[in-house]
Amino acid sequence: MSEFINNSIERKKKLKELILKLHHGETQESVRQELLVSLSRIPYGEVVEVEQELISEGLPESEVLDLCDAHSAVLNGQIDLSGVALVPEGHPVDVFKKENKELVKLTRQIEQLLVQVVYSEENQLPDLILRLRGAYNNLWDVDKHYQRKEYLLFPYLEREGITGPPKIMWGKHDEIRELVKGSMELLQAEDMTKDELLASADIVLEPALRGVEDMTGKEEQILFPLALEKLTEADWYAISNQSLEIGFCLYDPPVDWKPEGYTTEEISAGKTGNTIQLPSGSFTGEELLAILNTLPVDITFVDRNDKVKYFSQSAERIFQRNRAILNRDVRYCHPPGSVHIVDKIIDDFKSGRQNRAPFWINMGGKFIHIEYFALRNENGEYLGTLEVSQDLTHSRALEGEQRILSYK
Repeated sequence: MSEFINNSIERKKKLKELILKLHHGETQESVRQELLVSLSRIPYGEVVEVEQELISEGLPESEVLDLCDAHSAVLNGQIDLSGVALVPEGHPVDVFKKENKELVKLTRQIEQLLVQVVYSEENQLPDLILRLRGAYNNLWDVDKHYQRKEYLLFPYLEREGITGPPKIMWGKHDEIRELVKGSMELLQAEDMTKDELLASADIVLEPALRGVEDMTGKEEQILFPLALEKLTEADWYAISNQSLEIGFCLYDPPVDWKPEGYTTEEISAGKTGNTIQLPSGSFTGEELLAILNTLPVDITFVDRNDKVKYFSQSAERIFQRNRAILNRDVRYCHPPGSVHIVDKIIDDFKSGRQNRAPFWINMGGKFIHIEYFALRNENGEYLGTLEVSQDLTHSRALEGEQRILSYK
């Protein structure tokens, strides 16, 4: 079988033959053994080419999608990644990989929770279900990871004529989304028994975890190496600049990557120099950023579609935020036990029944005031919700007057 080792045409022919054997019902193990004997290591680009050829030759995309997990399992560990370019911190591929680490870490934590369910007593079940709800809510962050692939990365690959694999991968994204959504909905059920939960784990909960984990392997063994080979620095910079519009997944990049020597104008706030004109005045992006971060309150804005779109970054935030929450459904940014309160506030704001919802709590010796405000345009149409949090400990302790300038 040595004739396959250095012959790309023969390697791809053999790989196609093996994938079609899976299509015709042969077991993954038998096909994997044949692969190990005949092909050894396979360049990642050839895997993509074979997938595309199968589609071009008439194998329906739906069937290639069905085969995707099987042939990925067969190829696992056999793809040659030598020569794949290294990327600097903050590069879109670096961010994708860091997100994958967090996703795998989260799936392993959920697996441990499911093991605890097996050995739990009935009185322990409610707490475990609550923790599972929170964990699967966090897992839904994978949607932003997939959206950045679908709307930012895939179009550049398609310009290079690589159309089949992105379609297949997008199909797998949708399958995984449905499994994660199904898991979240299932865990909202009232009075679920241990037996019902374990049965659901086999059908939905565990397949969702496997889907997320398997996709990280497909990305890192095939998609990212291929993309690094095909895309230019300018392409990656465009992807990087647009990533924040969709948001990050369980990870907030500590640096903003920019190709060395690249001079394209930055697009982040405060760097464009454009004036923002409002009815009562104007300021630059830099000035607006300074104003919002100097106000003695924490501000978080949720748009009309219930997605977190902005948070202020003052030096002493009360509730910490990171950019991984951007474009995330606000419900998934709260503990599962308080989601019903979030739903009630949003529903009341959207319906017009209420315009504000105040709360105050004692936290770590501080008196914290939290208030939600409905934002509406001049026609009264709902635009979103503004959360404003403020530490009033010092203000509540004030007495008398201070009329003379006195710095602390």
